[in-house]
Amino acid sequence: MTLATESERPDSGGSGRGRWRGRRRREGDERRGGAASTGVLDQGAWFLVLPALLPILVLSVGPLLYGISLAFTDSQSGRTEPTEWIGLLNFQDLVHDTLFWDSFRIGLLWAVGVTVPQFVLALGLALLLSQDLRFRWLARSLAIIPWAMPEVVVGIMWRLVYNPDAGILNETLRDLGFGDGRDWLTGIGTALPAVIVVGVWAGMPQTTVALLAGLQNVPRELHEAAEMDGAGAWRRFRTVTWPALRPIALAITALNFIWNFNSFALVYVLTNGGPGGRTRLPMLFAYEEAFRYGQFGYAAAMGCVMVALISVLLAVYLVGRLRGGDQR
Repeated sequence: MTLATESERPDSGGSGRGRWRGRRRREGDERRGGAASTGVLDQGAWFLVLPALLPILVLSVGPLLYGISLAFTDSQSGRTEPTEWIGLLNFQDLVHDTLFWDSFRIGLLWAVGVTVPQFVLALGLALLLSQDLRFRWLARSLAIIPWAMPEVVVGIMWRLVYNPDAGILNETLRDLGFGDGRDWLTGIGTALPAVIVVGVWAGMPQTTVALLAGLQNVPRELHEAAEMDGAGAWRRFRTVTWPALRPIALAITALNFIWNFNSFALVYVLTNGGPGGRTRLPMLFAYEEAFRYGQFGYAAAMGCVMVALISVLLAVYLVGRLRGGDQR
């Protein structure tokens, strides 16, 4: 007859210690196995993300870093001498460049002038398209047509609309008895407003789609409950719809401001910065410095300054909006 060991005796104090040791060993093995499997998963996740990261690193981060380094050099086109490091000289010249700051002011006017009406009109259109209307599917399809058109095509089309001799706008004004019309894109006082109208028309669909998607997530029961409590349309919008749309509105407004400030193709096709620089946006000004005058280092310094200033403005805007949302 063999004697049972201490850990196998059911009534002994060693039995509890043995079971405790076995449980600790199993838990340690599970932890080590879980850590090993987590490491394997992390490595696998990196391999899965790598194909998406490589184009970003090659096409976005790499050129950005190269552009920043270029801003501290005297790089020029057609130059036979090697490029030299000049430190902050380009930025010092940029501080005193009144043409650049004029273009920056025009860029801010353009960005705000396009973003604000764009959002207001898109919100109204999204509210309309969210109603149970006949042929709503057709209206939604037609609303995104400007978004599907390339900016160059949009610019050419609106140049025909603004044509002083045979444009549909001047023809309509003549038929209504408002004079012989005018040349909208070459007038000192009309060029920038005319371009802003095109920017609003071209960019409104993407804002409409974003807001319309947000409206679909507002529970209908909340509207029905507010209506039963006697709330009118405006009060239902202010207390039910707008709180649900506020995060989407904040995000799409910030993105629209960035996209509009960085606009290039639309204004380039419509006015090429004229007349007299009245529509010369900062990106167009930097393009001319780089590819018309060959000042690559100076143009890169412009890009760095624009990125820094717009980042500061956006940070102030987002912090203010978020604090306002917390207070409400």
